[in-house]
Amino acid sequence: MKIEYDKVANAAYIYVRDKIKDGEVKKSEKLSNDIIFDYDKNNLLLGIEILSARKNLAKSILSSSIKIGNSKKNKKIKI
Repeated sequence: MKIEYDKVANAAYIYVRDKIKDGEVKKSEKLSNDIIFDYDKNNLLLGIEILSARKNLAKSILSSSIKIGNSKKNKKIKI
């Protein structure tokens, strides 16, 4: 499992499957305003998008995640 975090967007993505190909997500289910589950054509969970990540995830999870967006890839940033 891999977690990516975009500090600028304040959003995180938890990959249940290591790699998700373009177009592989066939269904998204909004569980709340901040939590969205992505499924493949067989209704298997691919990943979970977490909006308002600083509010919804522990600081330790965000600190250990892969940073994307304006930060350098795979470099930890101050949360």
